[in-house]
Amino acid sequence: MRKLISTIVMFMFALIMIYPFLWMISTSFKQPFEVFQSPFQWISDQPTLKYHENVWTGTASFITYYWNSLKISIISTIGAVFFAAVAAYGFSRIEFKGRDTLFLIYLVAMMIPNQIIFIPKFIMFNALGLYNTHWALILPGLFTVLGVFMLRQFFIAVPKDISESAMLDGAGHFSIFLRIMLPMAKPSLATLAIIDFSWHWNDFENALIFLLDEKLYTVSLGLQSFVLENSVDYNGMMAAATAGMVPMIIVFLIGQKFIVEGLASSAVKG
Repeated sequence: MRKLISTIVMFMFALIMIYPFLWMISTSFKQPFEVFQSPFQWISDQPTLKYHENVWTGTASFITYYWNSLKISIISTIGAVFFAAVAAYGFSRIEFKGRDTLFLIYLVAMMIPNQIIFIPKFIMFNALGLYNTHWALILPGLFTVLGVFMLRQFFIAVPKDISESAMLDGAGHFSIFLRIMLPMAKPSLATLAIIDFSWHWNDFENALIFLLDEKLYTVSLGLQSFVLENSVDYNGMMAAATAGMVPMIIVFLIGQKFIVEGLASSAVKG
């Protein structure tokens, strides 16, 4: 009975969470006068694909926005996973003076709101000539404090006997990292990749501040094109938002089996 009640409660919470997404998809197929119609109607009496077609063939084509978002997200994610793995290995397996203190200072960066460093980043990127380029989004995205923390927790949980045995056989830190630690950390690496990709794909604030040229816009910025001077094209915006969800759904479906395993293994030790 407890399991049944728990299942019902969780199912109700799931419905509450998914309701906005269902509303979004429903609205993308409706006529404008049906958006705020009362009572609400899930299936339109006059369904249309016009707004989905406009997303890809209209004046503000999402093909360019998609390409820009994919470029930024993929490069940033690959770099972030690699550098996080290297740093995590160093903090967990290489002994040096002040290692734990340095790692604690590094973690403090997680407590600094991203909005506080917008002005210093703007000044720095403008001086380097990176303002209004994708590098202004890619370079900061190559480093993730959360990723280092996650992977360090996993590497700490791996028995030291494994790496010590490899050293006795003549392997150095580079070989141990590539041949032993990385293959064992696949679930955690996949989890970090999914989280990091979703973060960059949905990033709006950084793109809004550091990108001026419309040709450089990402999907999140592209949604602004549906905000008209005196109104909002809700149907078009919902169709674009639905299209923007597709890569996230694909990434999640591909890597979902690693998520729980990766998070659990990263939390074994503190």
